[in-house]
Amino acid sequence: MIVRCHGARGSIPVSGEEYLRYGGDTTCVEIRTKNDEIIIVDAGSGIRRLGIKLLAEKRFEYNIIFTHSHWDHILGFPFFRPIYSENTTINLMGCPETQGDIQKILSRAMSAPLFPIQFERLKAAFSYSGNCSHKFCIDSVEIHPIRLSHPNMGLGYKFVEDGRSFVFLTDNELGFRHSGGLAFEDYAKFVEGADLLVHDSEYSREQYEITRSWGHSTYLDALELAFAGRVKRFALCHHNQDRSDDEQDVIVQRCREAIKKRRADIECTAFTQTTELVV
Repeated sequence: MIVRCHGARGSIPVSGEEYLRYGGDTTCVEIRTKNDEIIIVDAGSGIRRLGIKLLAEKRFEYNIIFTHSHWDHILGFPFFRPIYSENTTINLMGCPETQGDIQKILSRAMSAPLFPIQFERLKAAFSYSGNCSHKFCIDSVEIHPIRLSHPNMGLGYKFVEDGRSFVFLTDNELGFRHSGGLAFEDYAKFVEGADLLVHDSEYSREQYEITRSWGHSTYLDALELAFAGRVKRFALCHHNQDRSDDEQDVIVQRCREAIKKRRADIECTAFTQTTELVV
């Protein structure tokens, strides 16, 4: 698998010179299977640039998996240019139990007076699936869902191809168990031995004194999950909207120092909106 990040920011897109390295776009991840099939996870503002890239490649068939339907994870969808082409075919995938009917949610987001072009006028062909609890496959990739600890719930995913695994757990609060969420030990078991774990790391410990129960983890709690699951690579994501590049660099360095102190064999980085990793 090739994993590409097109949006690593949390909660709201941001811009400015202090966000140039990690980027200001919200969550969007692209996965390419070994057969070059396209899986997109979430439609945050980062999906806008991805759409331009895919059209330049003359690629028109995609699977879009939604972790949940909070605004920062769907707001880029109306600006995803392929949806305005009759050549495009998209399979929209999202669990109705955790976010409602994804077609209705996207339609509502594009309804007047919120947006000038309604969902019903889009030229792309859409299909829908709502798997909530069972593994499924897209091309050569086996996909395992897990419930997130987050307000209004959501799903995280493990993507497995040829014995290699990528786990994506955005918007998952490890320090507080929301309705439908699981215990820390359950998430540790889910990520065990992953070749790449990408986890929500929005808050510092100081911020978390105010934001506990808001639905996001501290970077230290996310790192503890990486330790517990003995993952090979750990990447922070869903960066706080007020965190500058320099501040994010400090957090990455603190994580690397903690890894060194624990003598753990974990490679640590943070997602940027240009990150590309081979899993």
